[in-house]
Amino acid sequence: MIKLNNLKPAAGSTHSRRRIGRGTGSGLGGTSTRGSKGAKARSGYKRKIGFEGGQMPLQRRIPKAGFKNINHKEYLAVNLSSLQKLVETKNLTKIGLKEMKEEGFFTGNKLVKVLGNGELKAKVEVEANAFSKSAEQAITTLGGKATII
Repeated sequence: MIKLNNLKPAAGSTHSRRRIGRGTGSGLGGTSTRGSKGAKARSGYKRKIGFEGGQMPLQRRIPKAGFKNINHKEYLAVNLSSLQKLVETKNLTKIGLKEMKEEGFFTGNKLVKVLGNGELKAKVEVEANAFSKSAEQAITTLGGKATII
């Protein structure tokens, strides 16, 4: 039963937000809460990322440090001990990037450098993008071959 104490407006007929720019009688006409003049008062205004109201932005205030060499090459390190395990498990005489990739040493296209950590006991031909002096020496003393691709 409808009574005066339980009357409500129809759903969707009321506005929860302020109705801005609907004339001076609304109290929110004129400049429509935007103040007067300036970029923020005008239509189409979008604030730039990092803009701090004209103050020098943080990314420009902080000094830049370091140097980024554009010719730097990032190598993935593989030790002789890892190659020895690979030789023992698969009985290989030649180890290339394909074998290392299949064994899960790396994924994708990466440059591989063989390092001299650990001990190599078998005569093996190793193909990699780079070798440390100790790794190359350890491979060649056993009669193996270190080939740079």
